Amino acid sequence: MLTETEARDRILAAIAPLAHETVPLLASLGRCAAQPVIATLALPGFDNSQMDGYAVRAAEAGQGAELQVAAEQPAGLDRAQHLAPGQAIRIFTGAAIPDGCDAVVMQEDVSRTGNTITVLEAVAVGEYIRRRGSDLCEGQIILHPGQLLSPALIGVLASQGLATVAVHRQPRVAILGTGDEIIPPGTPLLPGQIYNSNGPMLAALLAQHGITHVSLHHCRDDLPSTTETLRQLVDTHDVILISGGVSVGDHDHVKPALQALGIAPNLWRVKVKPGKPFLFAQQAGVHLFGLPGNPVSAFVTYHLFVQAALLKLMGQPNATAQTFTAQAGSPLTNDGDRPHYLRGIFQPTGLQQSHALHGLSQCNALARVPENTTLQAGDACEVRLL
Repeated sequence: MLTETEARDRILAAIAPLAHETVPLLASLGRCAAQPVIATLALPGFDNSQMDGYAVRAAEAGQGAELQVAAEQPAGLDRAQHLAPGQAIRIFTGAAIPDGCDAVVMQEDVSRTGNTITVLEAVAVGEYIRRRGSDLCEGQIILHPGQLLSPALIGVLASQGLATVAVHRQPRVAILGTGDEIIPPGTPLLPGQIYNSNGPMLAALLAQHGITHVSLHHCRDDLPSTTETLRQLVDTHDVILISGGVSVGDHDHVKPALQALGIAPNLWRVKVKPGKPFLFAQQAGVHLFGLPGNPVSAFVTYHLFVQAALLKLMGQPNATAQTFTAQAGSPLTNDGDRPHYLRGIFQPTGLQQSHALHGLSQCNALARVPENTTLQAGDACEVRLL
């Protein structure tokens, strides 16, 4: 049985980013860059004023100096004005600095009578002037392959006049729920039936990463149904998330169905709690993840193994989640022989059993308690934020 680190490393070693496509800039949020982008325009593109005020020569703008307002330069087209000795030019934030000016005095630091200003606060050379290229220079790399497109990065790309950007394609994901007892929400329950909670939960987890090409499917607990459903999904998807049916019970048909399709598991069973009967397989560029049927087990194994693989498919090179060390707020005991990921908000929340969906809904972190270990309040504990 593999450790969670061995399983995660084996999965990520088998994953390569999907091909890239060009999308409109406004549709690129949350996508991963496929190619570098180099600045062709400096930011700012010209010397401009940081404040509303007056463009002056600093040597002439000492405290008490009087200057004649000769012209005005608003933001917009450069009026190509020149500052003569003894003059000031009214200027506004973002406006081009006129020729002959080397400072801007804020309007709050002058008094004006007619076309004459009196400087109340002396200025230094370069004061309140944004210099050309002070933020970004031509030739500077502004987007690296694998970088996530954030709102700020989209703004930088737009500043270069770009309307499109090359990103990695989103995976087409099928979520397959198994089990005769599973029915969709909104349908009346019969004795022995339960609503499909794993499907919507997994779809929501995918949506958090901007994955929108998602479809939900279901098959009965029999081998022909499982085999045929998987056959159809393999032909049309990049990723298949299978919920349930991956263990060794009489009604667990996922492994036999994969065998019938000629798909050998890359790994099966991981030394982790919850989520031991986790499965990963591949065929012709299709990645299959067999998650346990219990919702907590599905949730935990998604975060431990599936999430990083999906992010790598989408082009993120270092997609493993960050963990940090916190102090246990209360005693945490794991008497088993597998590391146990407890759900909590820096303290366990609700029942710590693999079916306990409500307790799962209250958590914002997974705390890893090693096998055969009891942590006392105040002990160091590895935590993974969700």
